[in-house]
Amino acid sequence: MNTEQLDRIHTGQGFIAALDQSGGSTPKALLQYGIKEDRYSGDEEMYTMVHSMRTRIIQSPAFTSEHILGAILFENTMDRLIDGQYTADYLWEQKGVVPFLKIDQGLAAPQHGVQLMKPIPALDALLKRAVSKHIFGTKMRSVIHEANPEGIRQAVQQQFELARQIAAFGLVPIIEPEVDILSKDKQESEQLLKRELAARLSELPDDVKVMLKLSIPTEDNLYSELAADPHVVRIVALSGGYTQAEANEKLARQHGVIASFSRALSQGLSDQQTEEEFGSTLAASIQAIYEASIT
Repeated sequence: MNTEQLDRIHTGQGFIAALDQSGGSTPKALLQYGIKEDRYSGDEEMYTMVHSMRTRIIQSPAFTSEHILGAILFENTMDRLIDGQYTADYLWEQKGVVPFLKIDQGLAAPQHGVQLMKPIPALDALLKRAVSKHIFGTKMRSVIHEANPEGIRQAVQQQFELARQIAAFGLVPIIEPEVDILSKDKQESEQLLKRELAARLSELPDDVKVMLKLSIPTEDNLYSELAADPHVVRIVALSGGYTQAEANEKLARQHGVIASFSRALSQGLSDQQTEEEFGSTLAASIQAIYEASIT
């Protein structure tokens, strides 16, 4: 584990940029960026285009360590180059931004009110490769749709079982059991989730460090006690479908929680923009998310 990067994530001011759209979400990310499906053919062209979009964001003068602590990458992005360097190396060496890797393979069908992660084949091989590419940590997502105690227990258990496996490679796992912001019993789900997370954290060995990526809670500062747990490096919030303005307003009320936004970060960016337009739009978004994260 890179202790300089650990200290930056644990104590630094700023937020985590989520640049990890993959698989089924990639066409949506490109469409939001102004690239329709008729402009590419097949996965390779699609991923080349999305890498160009991410490269444009990362290389922007607005994308700096002054406001951004880390960036979450998709596996395909980790394996590609920016100016002759692998993306993780470029992020850290040129930008001072800590690289993370999304490792989940998507969601299973809903059961007990949640969607667990699909199996991750050859996870050890992926983690070994992540270490070789100088990745600091990982991210994995499941989704909670209903306040079902058994489903939430299963989702958290799966997350922590994988977290132990990840930590054995010297990586810091981001545990992300997202609560659907449209859930009719969102607040109840969050209370159940908090209890499960606290129980699992208490079972971790002393040397295991994790991060939590959680939906912005209905009850302000709900997760403050978890942030104080010695196993928790940082709690970050996902935007979860809120607009940037909504997400920032809600996040600013959560003390000790920083952003890890995806759609809210790229909101307003377009392939058709000039470099000046692109840079000013991104700079405004970064500044607004940063201010909400340090409140």
